Amino acid sequence: MKFLDQAKIYLRSGDGGNGCVSFRREANVPRGGPDGGDGGRGGDIIVTCVEGLNTLIDFRYRQHFKAERGTDGMGKARFGRGGRDTLIELPAGTQIFAEDNETLIADLTEPRQQIVLLEGGHGGRGNIHFKSSTNQAPRRADSGGEGKEMWVWLRLKLIADAGLVGLPNAGKSTFLSSVSAATPKVADYPFTTLHPALGVVTLDEDSFVLADIPGLIEGAHEGKGLGDRFLGHVERCRVLLHLVDPTMGPEAALEAYRTVRGELDAYGGGLTGKPEILALSKADAMSPEDLAECRAALEAESGIAVLELSAVSRNGVTEALRALRRIIDEAREAEAEEVANTKGVEIDTGAFDDGAFDDDESDEAAQ
Repeated sequence: MKFLDQAKIYLRSGDGGNGCVSFRREANVPRGGPDGGDGGRGGDIIVTCVEGLNTLIDFRYRQHFKAERGTDGMGKARFGRGGRDTLIELPAGTQIFAEDNETLIADLTEPRQQIVLLEGGHGGRGNIHFKSSTNQAPRRADSGGEGKEMWVWLRLKLIADAGLVGLPNAGKSTFLSSVSAATPKVADYPFTTLHPALGVVTLDEDSFVLADIPGLIEGAHEGKGLGDRFLGHVERCRVLLHLVDPTMGPEAALEAYRTVRGELDAYGGGLTGKPEILALSKADAMSPEDLAECRAALEAESGIAVLELSAVSRNGVTEALRALRRIIDEAREAEAEEVANTKGVEIDTGAFDDGAFDDDESDEAAQ
């Protein structure tokens, strides 16, 4: 399946059905009166988050989505049927923007999350509603309300626990294919990765999702290369694994680290403050002395410990994965605690609102 992370689509909710003007005509009922029914309500446009999707490729072949119109009302007080809703399934991590591609409308992050983007038009009232003692034969009925329409942008930001960053050909795809069942393209030339790839890493009976994005180059935050478009996919990651190729030498490795960090800082989106694990890839292709020199230079620049690994021989891979999982577990626990605290505040507030004012009102009524 091809990968597509951005699409523009047209949405229109259904029009409401018209009300009916009708009068009861039966034998032996000379004055039956009005019996025109209401029109049905137009269908809504609903978006829902589903599991098993990680691309917007379906929206390349279909860009228009319209909900069904409500049925008109009929005589004998028959009300029109409501129009069917149109349900649009989106992968987790999809953001919905207005036509200007800047105003955020919705952010779908959890499976089974549903949002009504456009409501259908209301059904028109039939003349059965307009009868009165002074108007016993009303010939008035309302037209159905018009549906709403708009163009929206869909922008997918993959939801992964950890993200791989680095210059092109730093060994990110090789690492992903080594630790998961993902099969990204691997070759000995830059920009072999043209779109993000996801893999599920299983370690010590636990698992997490690892994302590989195309390599960054200088000026990526300004649109150069492929990094600008795909940097958004690591915004939701809890931790970054920054791979640096040491085979270029200490100075080149140091410059590579500075380039990637500079692009992450310039892009923004919360990438600067994310936890980072720094590792030298392709460690089996260098002598221990040269590798130690590169590690010392990077540790002096970054101020953090630098790991050494080789995705081919798998030396140091387990240590890197455990470091990633440790940070991921800490982030998950912090998020769970935050959710629990938030729910506790809501419960306390709700109890205060529901009980306190009711007691005061009942006391006043008793007095």
